[in-house]
Amino acid sequence: MQHLKIAERSSLGLHAFSMAFGLAGLLIVLPHPEWIGQLSPFGLKLFGWSMAQGGVSYILLGAVAIALFTYRTLGWKPLLAFFTPSVLLSLSSELLGTSTGFPFGSYHYLDGLGYKIAGLVPFTIPLSWFYMGFVCYLLARSAMEAVAIAPRWMRQIGAIALGALLLTAWDLVLDPAMSQTPYPFWAFEEVGEFFGMPYRNIAGWIGTGVLYMTVATALQNKDQFVLSRRHLGVPVFVYLVNFCFGATITLVLLDAQFTVPTLLSVLFGVVPAIAFWRLAPERAIDPSDSQNTDRVADDLALPPLETAAK
Repeated sequence: MQHLKIAERSSLGLHAFSMAFGLAGLLIVLPHPEWIGQLSPFGLKLFGWSMAQGGVSYILLGAVAIALFTYRTLGWKPLLAFFTPSVLLSLSSELLGTSTGFPFGSYHYLDGLGYKIAGLVPFTIPLSWFYMGFVCYLLARSAMEAVAIAPRWMRQIGAIALGALLLTAWDLVLDPAMSQTPYPFWAFEEVGEFFGMPYRNIAGWIGTGVLYMTVATALQNKDQFVLSRRHLGVPVFVYLVNFCFGATITLVLLDAQFTVPTLLSVLFGVVPAIAFWRLAPERAIDPSDSQNTDRVADDLALPPLETAAK
């Protein structure tokens, strides 16, 4: 399993690096075209490739990192139980949305996120739903185990609801960053009531998140999983770096009014994500096992991340 751990950590590091590299290009280089003109032919080629493929790279790397993390810590059954419905249902929602305007509002994707399925939805979009949706569910599901007095079915419903909330809160900074800056990746075809976004876009995110998390939970049947706080270092790290990516673009490239959705994203996303991580049990447990035995090897712990957060 050591080689999987190395591959996972490498993908995770490159995921964060590719976002930082993309931020540098969007916020520093593109606003200064005179710098681009001074690049060598190789530099121009590299810069052009990074701008064209940067969005694809960070999403692919995030999906790979979370897939490896899930397989390594939980096995292939939980991975498939979540990956399959998250990708298929999110893709269906996105295809429906770009075709009819339901459930996200009228919008269309521009270039920069890879090959478009049916000419409408970049193939990377369902992958972003997968890896961000799963980290949100993992954080919420583990935190719900702290509510020991609640019955199991109530904890499962709570995990789905809170996971969908975390996912939607992230979108509050993602949508402005990706649709309303000088370098957009998608565009709404209507003037939205909520800082350029239609309210039904928010409802669509909540609904889609609840739907695929519910289906994924049902596919797991009785084989539910709960990770310990020590093992949730990767999910909380992925959530925070993806929030920072969208928030940085939104705050730097848009006017001051967009501080409001950013603060709402912090309130309903960042703060709960960290709180859920801290509320998670000290040991990974099987909710159906009254002994609450540890199901994950101790060598999966991430002490540097946990220590830094204290």
